[in-house]
Amino acid sequence: MILLSKYLARASRGFNLLACVAVIIMMLLSTADVVLRLFGRPIPGTYELVGFLGTVVVAFALAFTSMEKGHIAVELLVERLPQRTQLAIDAFGNLLGALLFGLIAHQALIYALDIRKSGEVSLTLQLPPYPFIFGIAAGCALLCLLLIADFIKSLLRTIQG
Repeated sequence: MILLSKYLARASRGFNLLACVAVIIMMLLSTADVVLRLFGRPIPGTYELVGFLGTVVVAFALAFTSMEKGHIAVELLVERLPQRTQLAIDAFGNLLGALLFGLIAHQALIYALDIRKSGEVSLTLQLPPYPFIFGIAAGCALLCLLLIADFIKSLLRTIQG
């Protein structure tokens, strides 16, 4: 279990690094487009690229954010409960999250395969969107695995008391 958590953490950090790179590319591309518009030479397809890169940012940062417990959590009521109950609620939340993101990953995979099969491309740059949809599936699948590992940890801590 420790080895699996180590690999998941490494993968999460790698995905997050790619998300950071995507943010930098989005920033540079948007800045260049704005500056070049002043000279009447905008970059064609900037809107499309920023949208595609936005999917990378969100999907690839999910697992790392979860691993770092960076999501917003409202624990007003839960923190007043006994420790064992808190752990059980945490385990249930992790299981529910794993099921949700597993379903999202599965549906994104099906959608990406369908888009690839249809040959759909973006309007301006004629880029196929399916690689980015595969990225969404990969990011959600990684988060699902991380939540399953967290579920097991929380469940074991609940049982051990």
